[in-house]
Amino acid sequence: MKKRSTQHGATLVVAMIFLILMSLFAISAFKSSTGNLRIIGNMQARQEAIAVAQQAIEQTLSSFLFTTSPETVAATPLLVDIDGNGSNDYTANLNPQPNCYRTKVIKTTELNPSLPADLACLKSSVVQQGGLDIIDAAADAGNSLCANSEWNVGAAVTDQRTGTKVAVHQGVAVRVLETDAANLCL
Repeated sequence: MKKRSTQHGATLVVAMIFLILMSLFAISAFKSSTGNLRIIGNMQARQEAIAVAQQAIEQTLSSFLFTTSPETVAATPLLVDIDGNGSNDYTANLNPQPNCYRTKVIKTTELNPSLPADLACLKSSVVQQGGLDIIDAAADAGNSLCANSEWNVGAAVTDQRTGTKVAVHQGVAVRVLETDAANLCL
């Protein structure tokens, strides 16, 4: 029979090594999970900011004020409460202000007279002034009363809480009167 005094705690050393290894695995798993939570939180903040910027653009496009007074629209920030707690979480600014970069007169051949929106753009090719029939040069060239104006509308969102910064741009064509088109796009 062996004496117990010759073992000198080998079982204790092996058990301690396994405990240390298991502790390292636990610490590694904890750090990995908190890192993933940070990544998910950052992605959530980014997606929320993009949604706020898109909401600001859509709110701007739902009114024709941006075509007549883009500086007024750009000076008015949009405050959004994402989580419904009553405090504004994000602020969207139209930066740069909406700008018209191109106009194109719509030809009468591109219009459908059965649509009310297109019918308003059609005009007679003969202008009557004091009993005289004068051929209108614009109508003679096939132009209608309307033009498509193309706009760049952008929104920037900065969240002070998370440091998220996003910018979203959207191009849009707006039908305007041909006479207004030259004034909108300078």
